[in-house]
Amino acid sequence: MTTTTTAEVSGKTAALGRAAQQLELKRGEFDLAVQLGHVRTVREDLSARPRVAQEEIERIRSAEGFPEALRERVRVVGTAEASQLLDVPAHRFTRLARGGHFTPVKCYLNRYRAVVWLYLAEEVTDLALRYPELLNDRQLPKETLVRLGAGEDRRPRNWRGRRAAMLLQQTEDPWERAAGIASALDAAHLAEVVTDPYERAYLSRLRPETVRVGPDSPAAREIIERLQLAQDPDEVLWYRMDLAQHLSTARSARQAPRPEWERPAIDAAVTARPVQVRGPAPTPGPAETKQSAPKQSDLRQSEPKGRELEPVGVERVEPRAGHGRLRRGLARLRRPRASARSTTTAP
Repeated sequence: MTTTTTAEVSGKTAALGRAAQQLELKRGEFDLAVQLGHVRTVREDLSARPRVAQEEIERIRSAEGFPEALRERVRVVGTAEASQLLDVPAHRFTRLARGGHFTPVKCYLNRYRAVVWLYLAEEVTDLALRYPELLNDRQLPKETLVRLGAGEDRRPRNWRGRRAAMLLQQTEDPWERAAGIASALDAAHLAEVVTDPYERAYLSRLRPETVRVGPDSPAAREIIERLQLAQDPDEVLWYRMDLAQHLSTARSARQAPRPEWERPAIDAAVTARPVQVRGPAPTPGPAETKQSAPKQSDLRQSEPKGRELEPVGVERVEPRAGHGRLRRGLARLRRPRASARSTTTAP
C-alpha cells in the first residue's frame, strides 16, 4: 500500500470492497493481494482510507490469465493440502515448516484456539523445485534436526518477519514504517527504544491493525496479539535495532506531533540563562537634615570600651522591706489546709 500525496491522487478511485468485486476476488484474497503488493492502493493523507485507482483495476483486469492467474498468486494452503502438492507425508511437511523451510503467510484459530498456519501455494511448489533434497532424502538437514530436537518452532518467528516486510512494503511514510516495526515489540522494549512519550503515542496511533483471525473474541485477540510480539532474545534485538534505524529516518523527515506549548528539552537548555537574585531596593526615606538625630548604633559605638552595656528593655527589681513578713504569714495560712487535706485522703 503506497502512500501518496493529495496531488498524486488523481482520477477516479474505488473503495477496497468495490475494488475486490471488480477484481473478482474474495475479501481475504484481496487483502492478501494488497499486502503482497499485487494490488497498489493510494490515499490522500495518513488519516484517509486507502483506495484503488481505476487505472490500477484496469491494468490488472487486462493482464493475461485474469482472474485465474491473480487468484493462483494469492491461493493459500494448509498442512494437508501442502503435503499433497509436494507428495510427501503431512508430518514431514510439518517438520520442515517447524524447522523454518516454509514461511507462513497467514494464520487463524480453530475451534480449540490452536493456531493454524497457511502458506502460499505458489511458494510451496517453487521451493520443492529448488530444493528437491528436502523432500526426497530420508534424513532431514542436520540444522533442522537440531532445531526440532530443541523443541524450536520457527513458524511464528518467520511469520512475524514476513509480516514486518509486508508492512514496510505497504507504505512509504517513514513514521508508518517505524510503527510497523514497533508493532513487534512489547511496551517495555518499545519504551526503552523510544524514550519520547509523544513519539510513542504517534507510533501507537499509526500502529497497524491486529491480524484478523476469524471470529472476533477477547481470547482470540489476546492470542494473536501475543503471537505478533517477538519472543527470542536475538529476535527482539533485531527488531529493536531495526526500529532505531527507522526512527532516525522518521525524525529526519518530520517531528512527531506534540502540543504547541511543549518544547523540546534541548530548546529549553539553550534558552536558559543564569538568573541573578538581588535583594529589594532600599526604600527612600525622608530627606536628611544637616543635624540629624544620632542612631542607636552610633551611641553604642561611642560608649567606653571598658563599660559593660545593660541589655535594652531589662529592668532590675530591688527587694523591698516587708516582703519577708508577708511570705511567713502566707506559710502559716497554708499549713492548716495541708493538714486538713491529708486527713481527708488518709484511709
